Amino acid sequence: MDKALQSKLEKNSFVVIGRAGMDFYPDPPGTKTEEATQFFASLGGSSANICVAITKHGGKAALVTRVADDAVGRFCLNQLDHYGVDRTLVNTEGGESRNSLAVSESRVEDHQTVIYRNGAADFQMTNSDVSAIKYTDYSALITTGTVFAAEPSRSAAFHAFELAKAAGVPLIFDVDYRPYSWPSAEDAAQTYSRAAALCDVIIGNDVEFGFMAGAYDQGLAKARELAVTTASIVIYKMGEEGSITITPEEEFRTGIYPVEALKPTGAGDSFMGGFIASLANGYSLKDAVLRGSACASIVVSRVGCAPAMPTPAELAEFLSSHSGPTV
Repeated sequence: MDKALQSKLEKNSFVVIGRAGMDFYPDPPGTKTEEATQFFASLGGSSANICVAITKHGGKAALVTRVADDAVGRFCLNQLDHYGVDRTLVNTEGGESRNSLAVSESRVEDHQTVIYRNGAADFQMTNSDVSAIKYTDYSALITTGTVFAAEPSRSAAFHAFELAKAAGVPLIFDVDYRPYSWPSAEDAAQTYSRAAALCDVIIGNDVEFGFMAGAYDQGLAKARELAVTTASIVIYKMGEEGSITITPEEEFRTGIYPVEALKPTGAGDSFMGGFIASLANGYSLKDAVLRGSACASIVVSRVGCAPAMPTPAELAEFLSSHSGPTV
């Protein structure tokens, strides 16, 4: 692993741009949404979830986004406070903008997740929001692909990339392709390729890399190309088949930790948080990938995303008591 990158990450303080939202889970677990009479509410949104994962591991995380100037927006702010996420750079958006809402079932068979993203407040993030960041205070800037799906958020995110690079701050990118947020697949592929070429660490699944490459069977080649040309670390995830980690110096494959999954959501955010927190705490690249994989397995076995993120003690207990990793 690049020693300069590792040294910067050890500051263990991250700025994350993206969305915070509200998640609803039909209660009790296993209930179908259309049959539910009560719901469990928690903080959601990929970037907020990553922040929570980092803070639970003892790091510092600041979120940059916009939330609606209403009760749901204030719910998100209160939840960020609850988890110790710095929300100094979170601004409110008035008018008809609303926070994203996900209604997601705690079940694997016939799982349903319904996303409400109409007039999303986080898409109103502007250049002024990201210009307020003091980049040198942070180990790295982390973002997920959703920030690029609409304006003015897209331009603001690329402006943040420019400012971070000028400050010598690494860029960490989770591709996180959500088709429902984009005007077209072509637009998404072009924008993600542009963003990925600027980043030091890129995490995505086989479908997402294939999407950027223009063909599914070219996804791994795309990941390898990025590792050779611009990135320091590329992680090519393959679901139950584990992942391939690629750097300019090496390539290795790791497996997953099998669990009885309660739901299929939240794994990517948990992987990112656990992986980055582990690198920041001095673990080797391979161990950091395995710890991220274990975090992903823990979250899919629990209700919720943010509240399901494990602490270091919970992760240690899981690693000592679960078989794996297996490919």
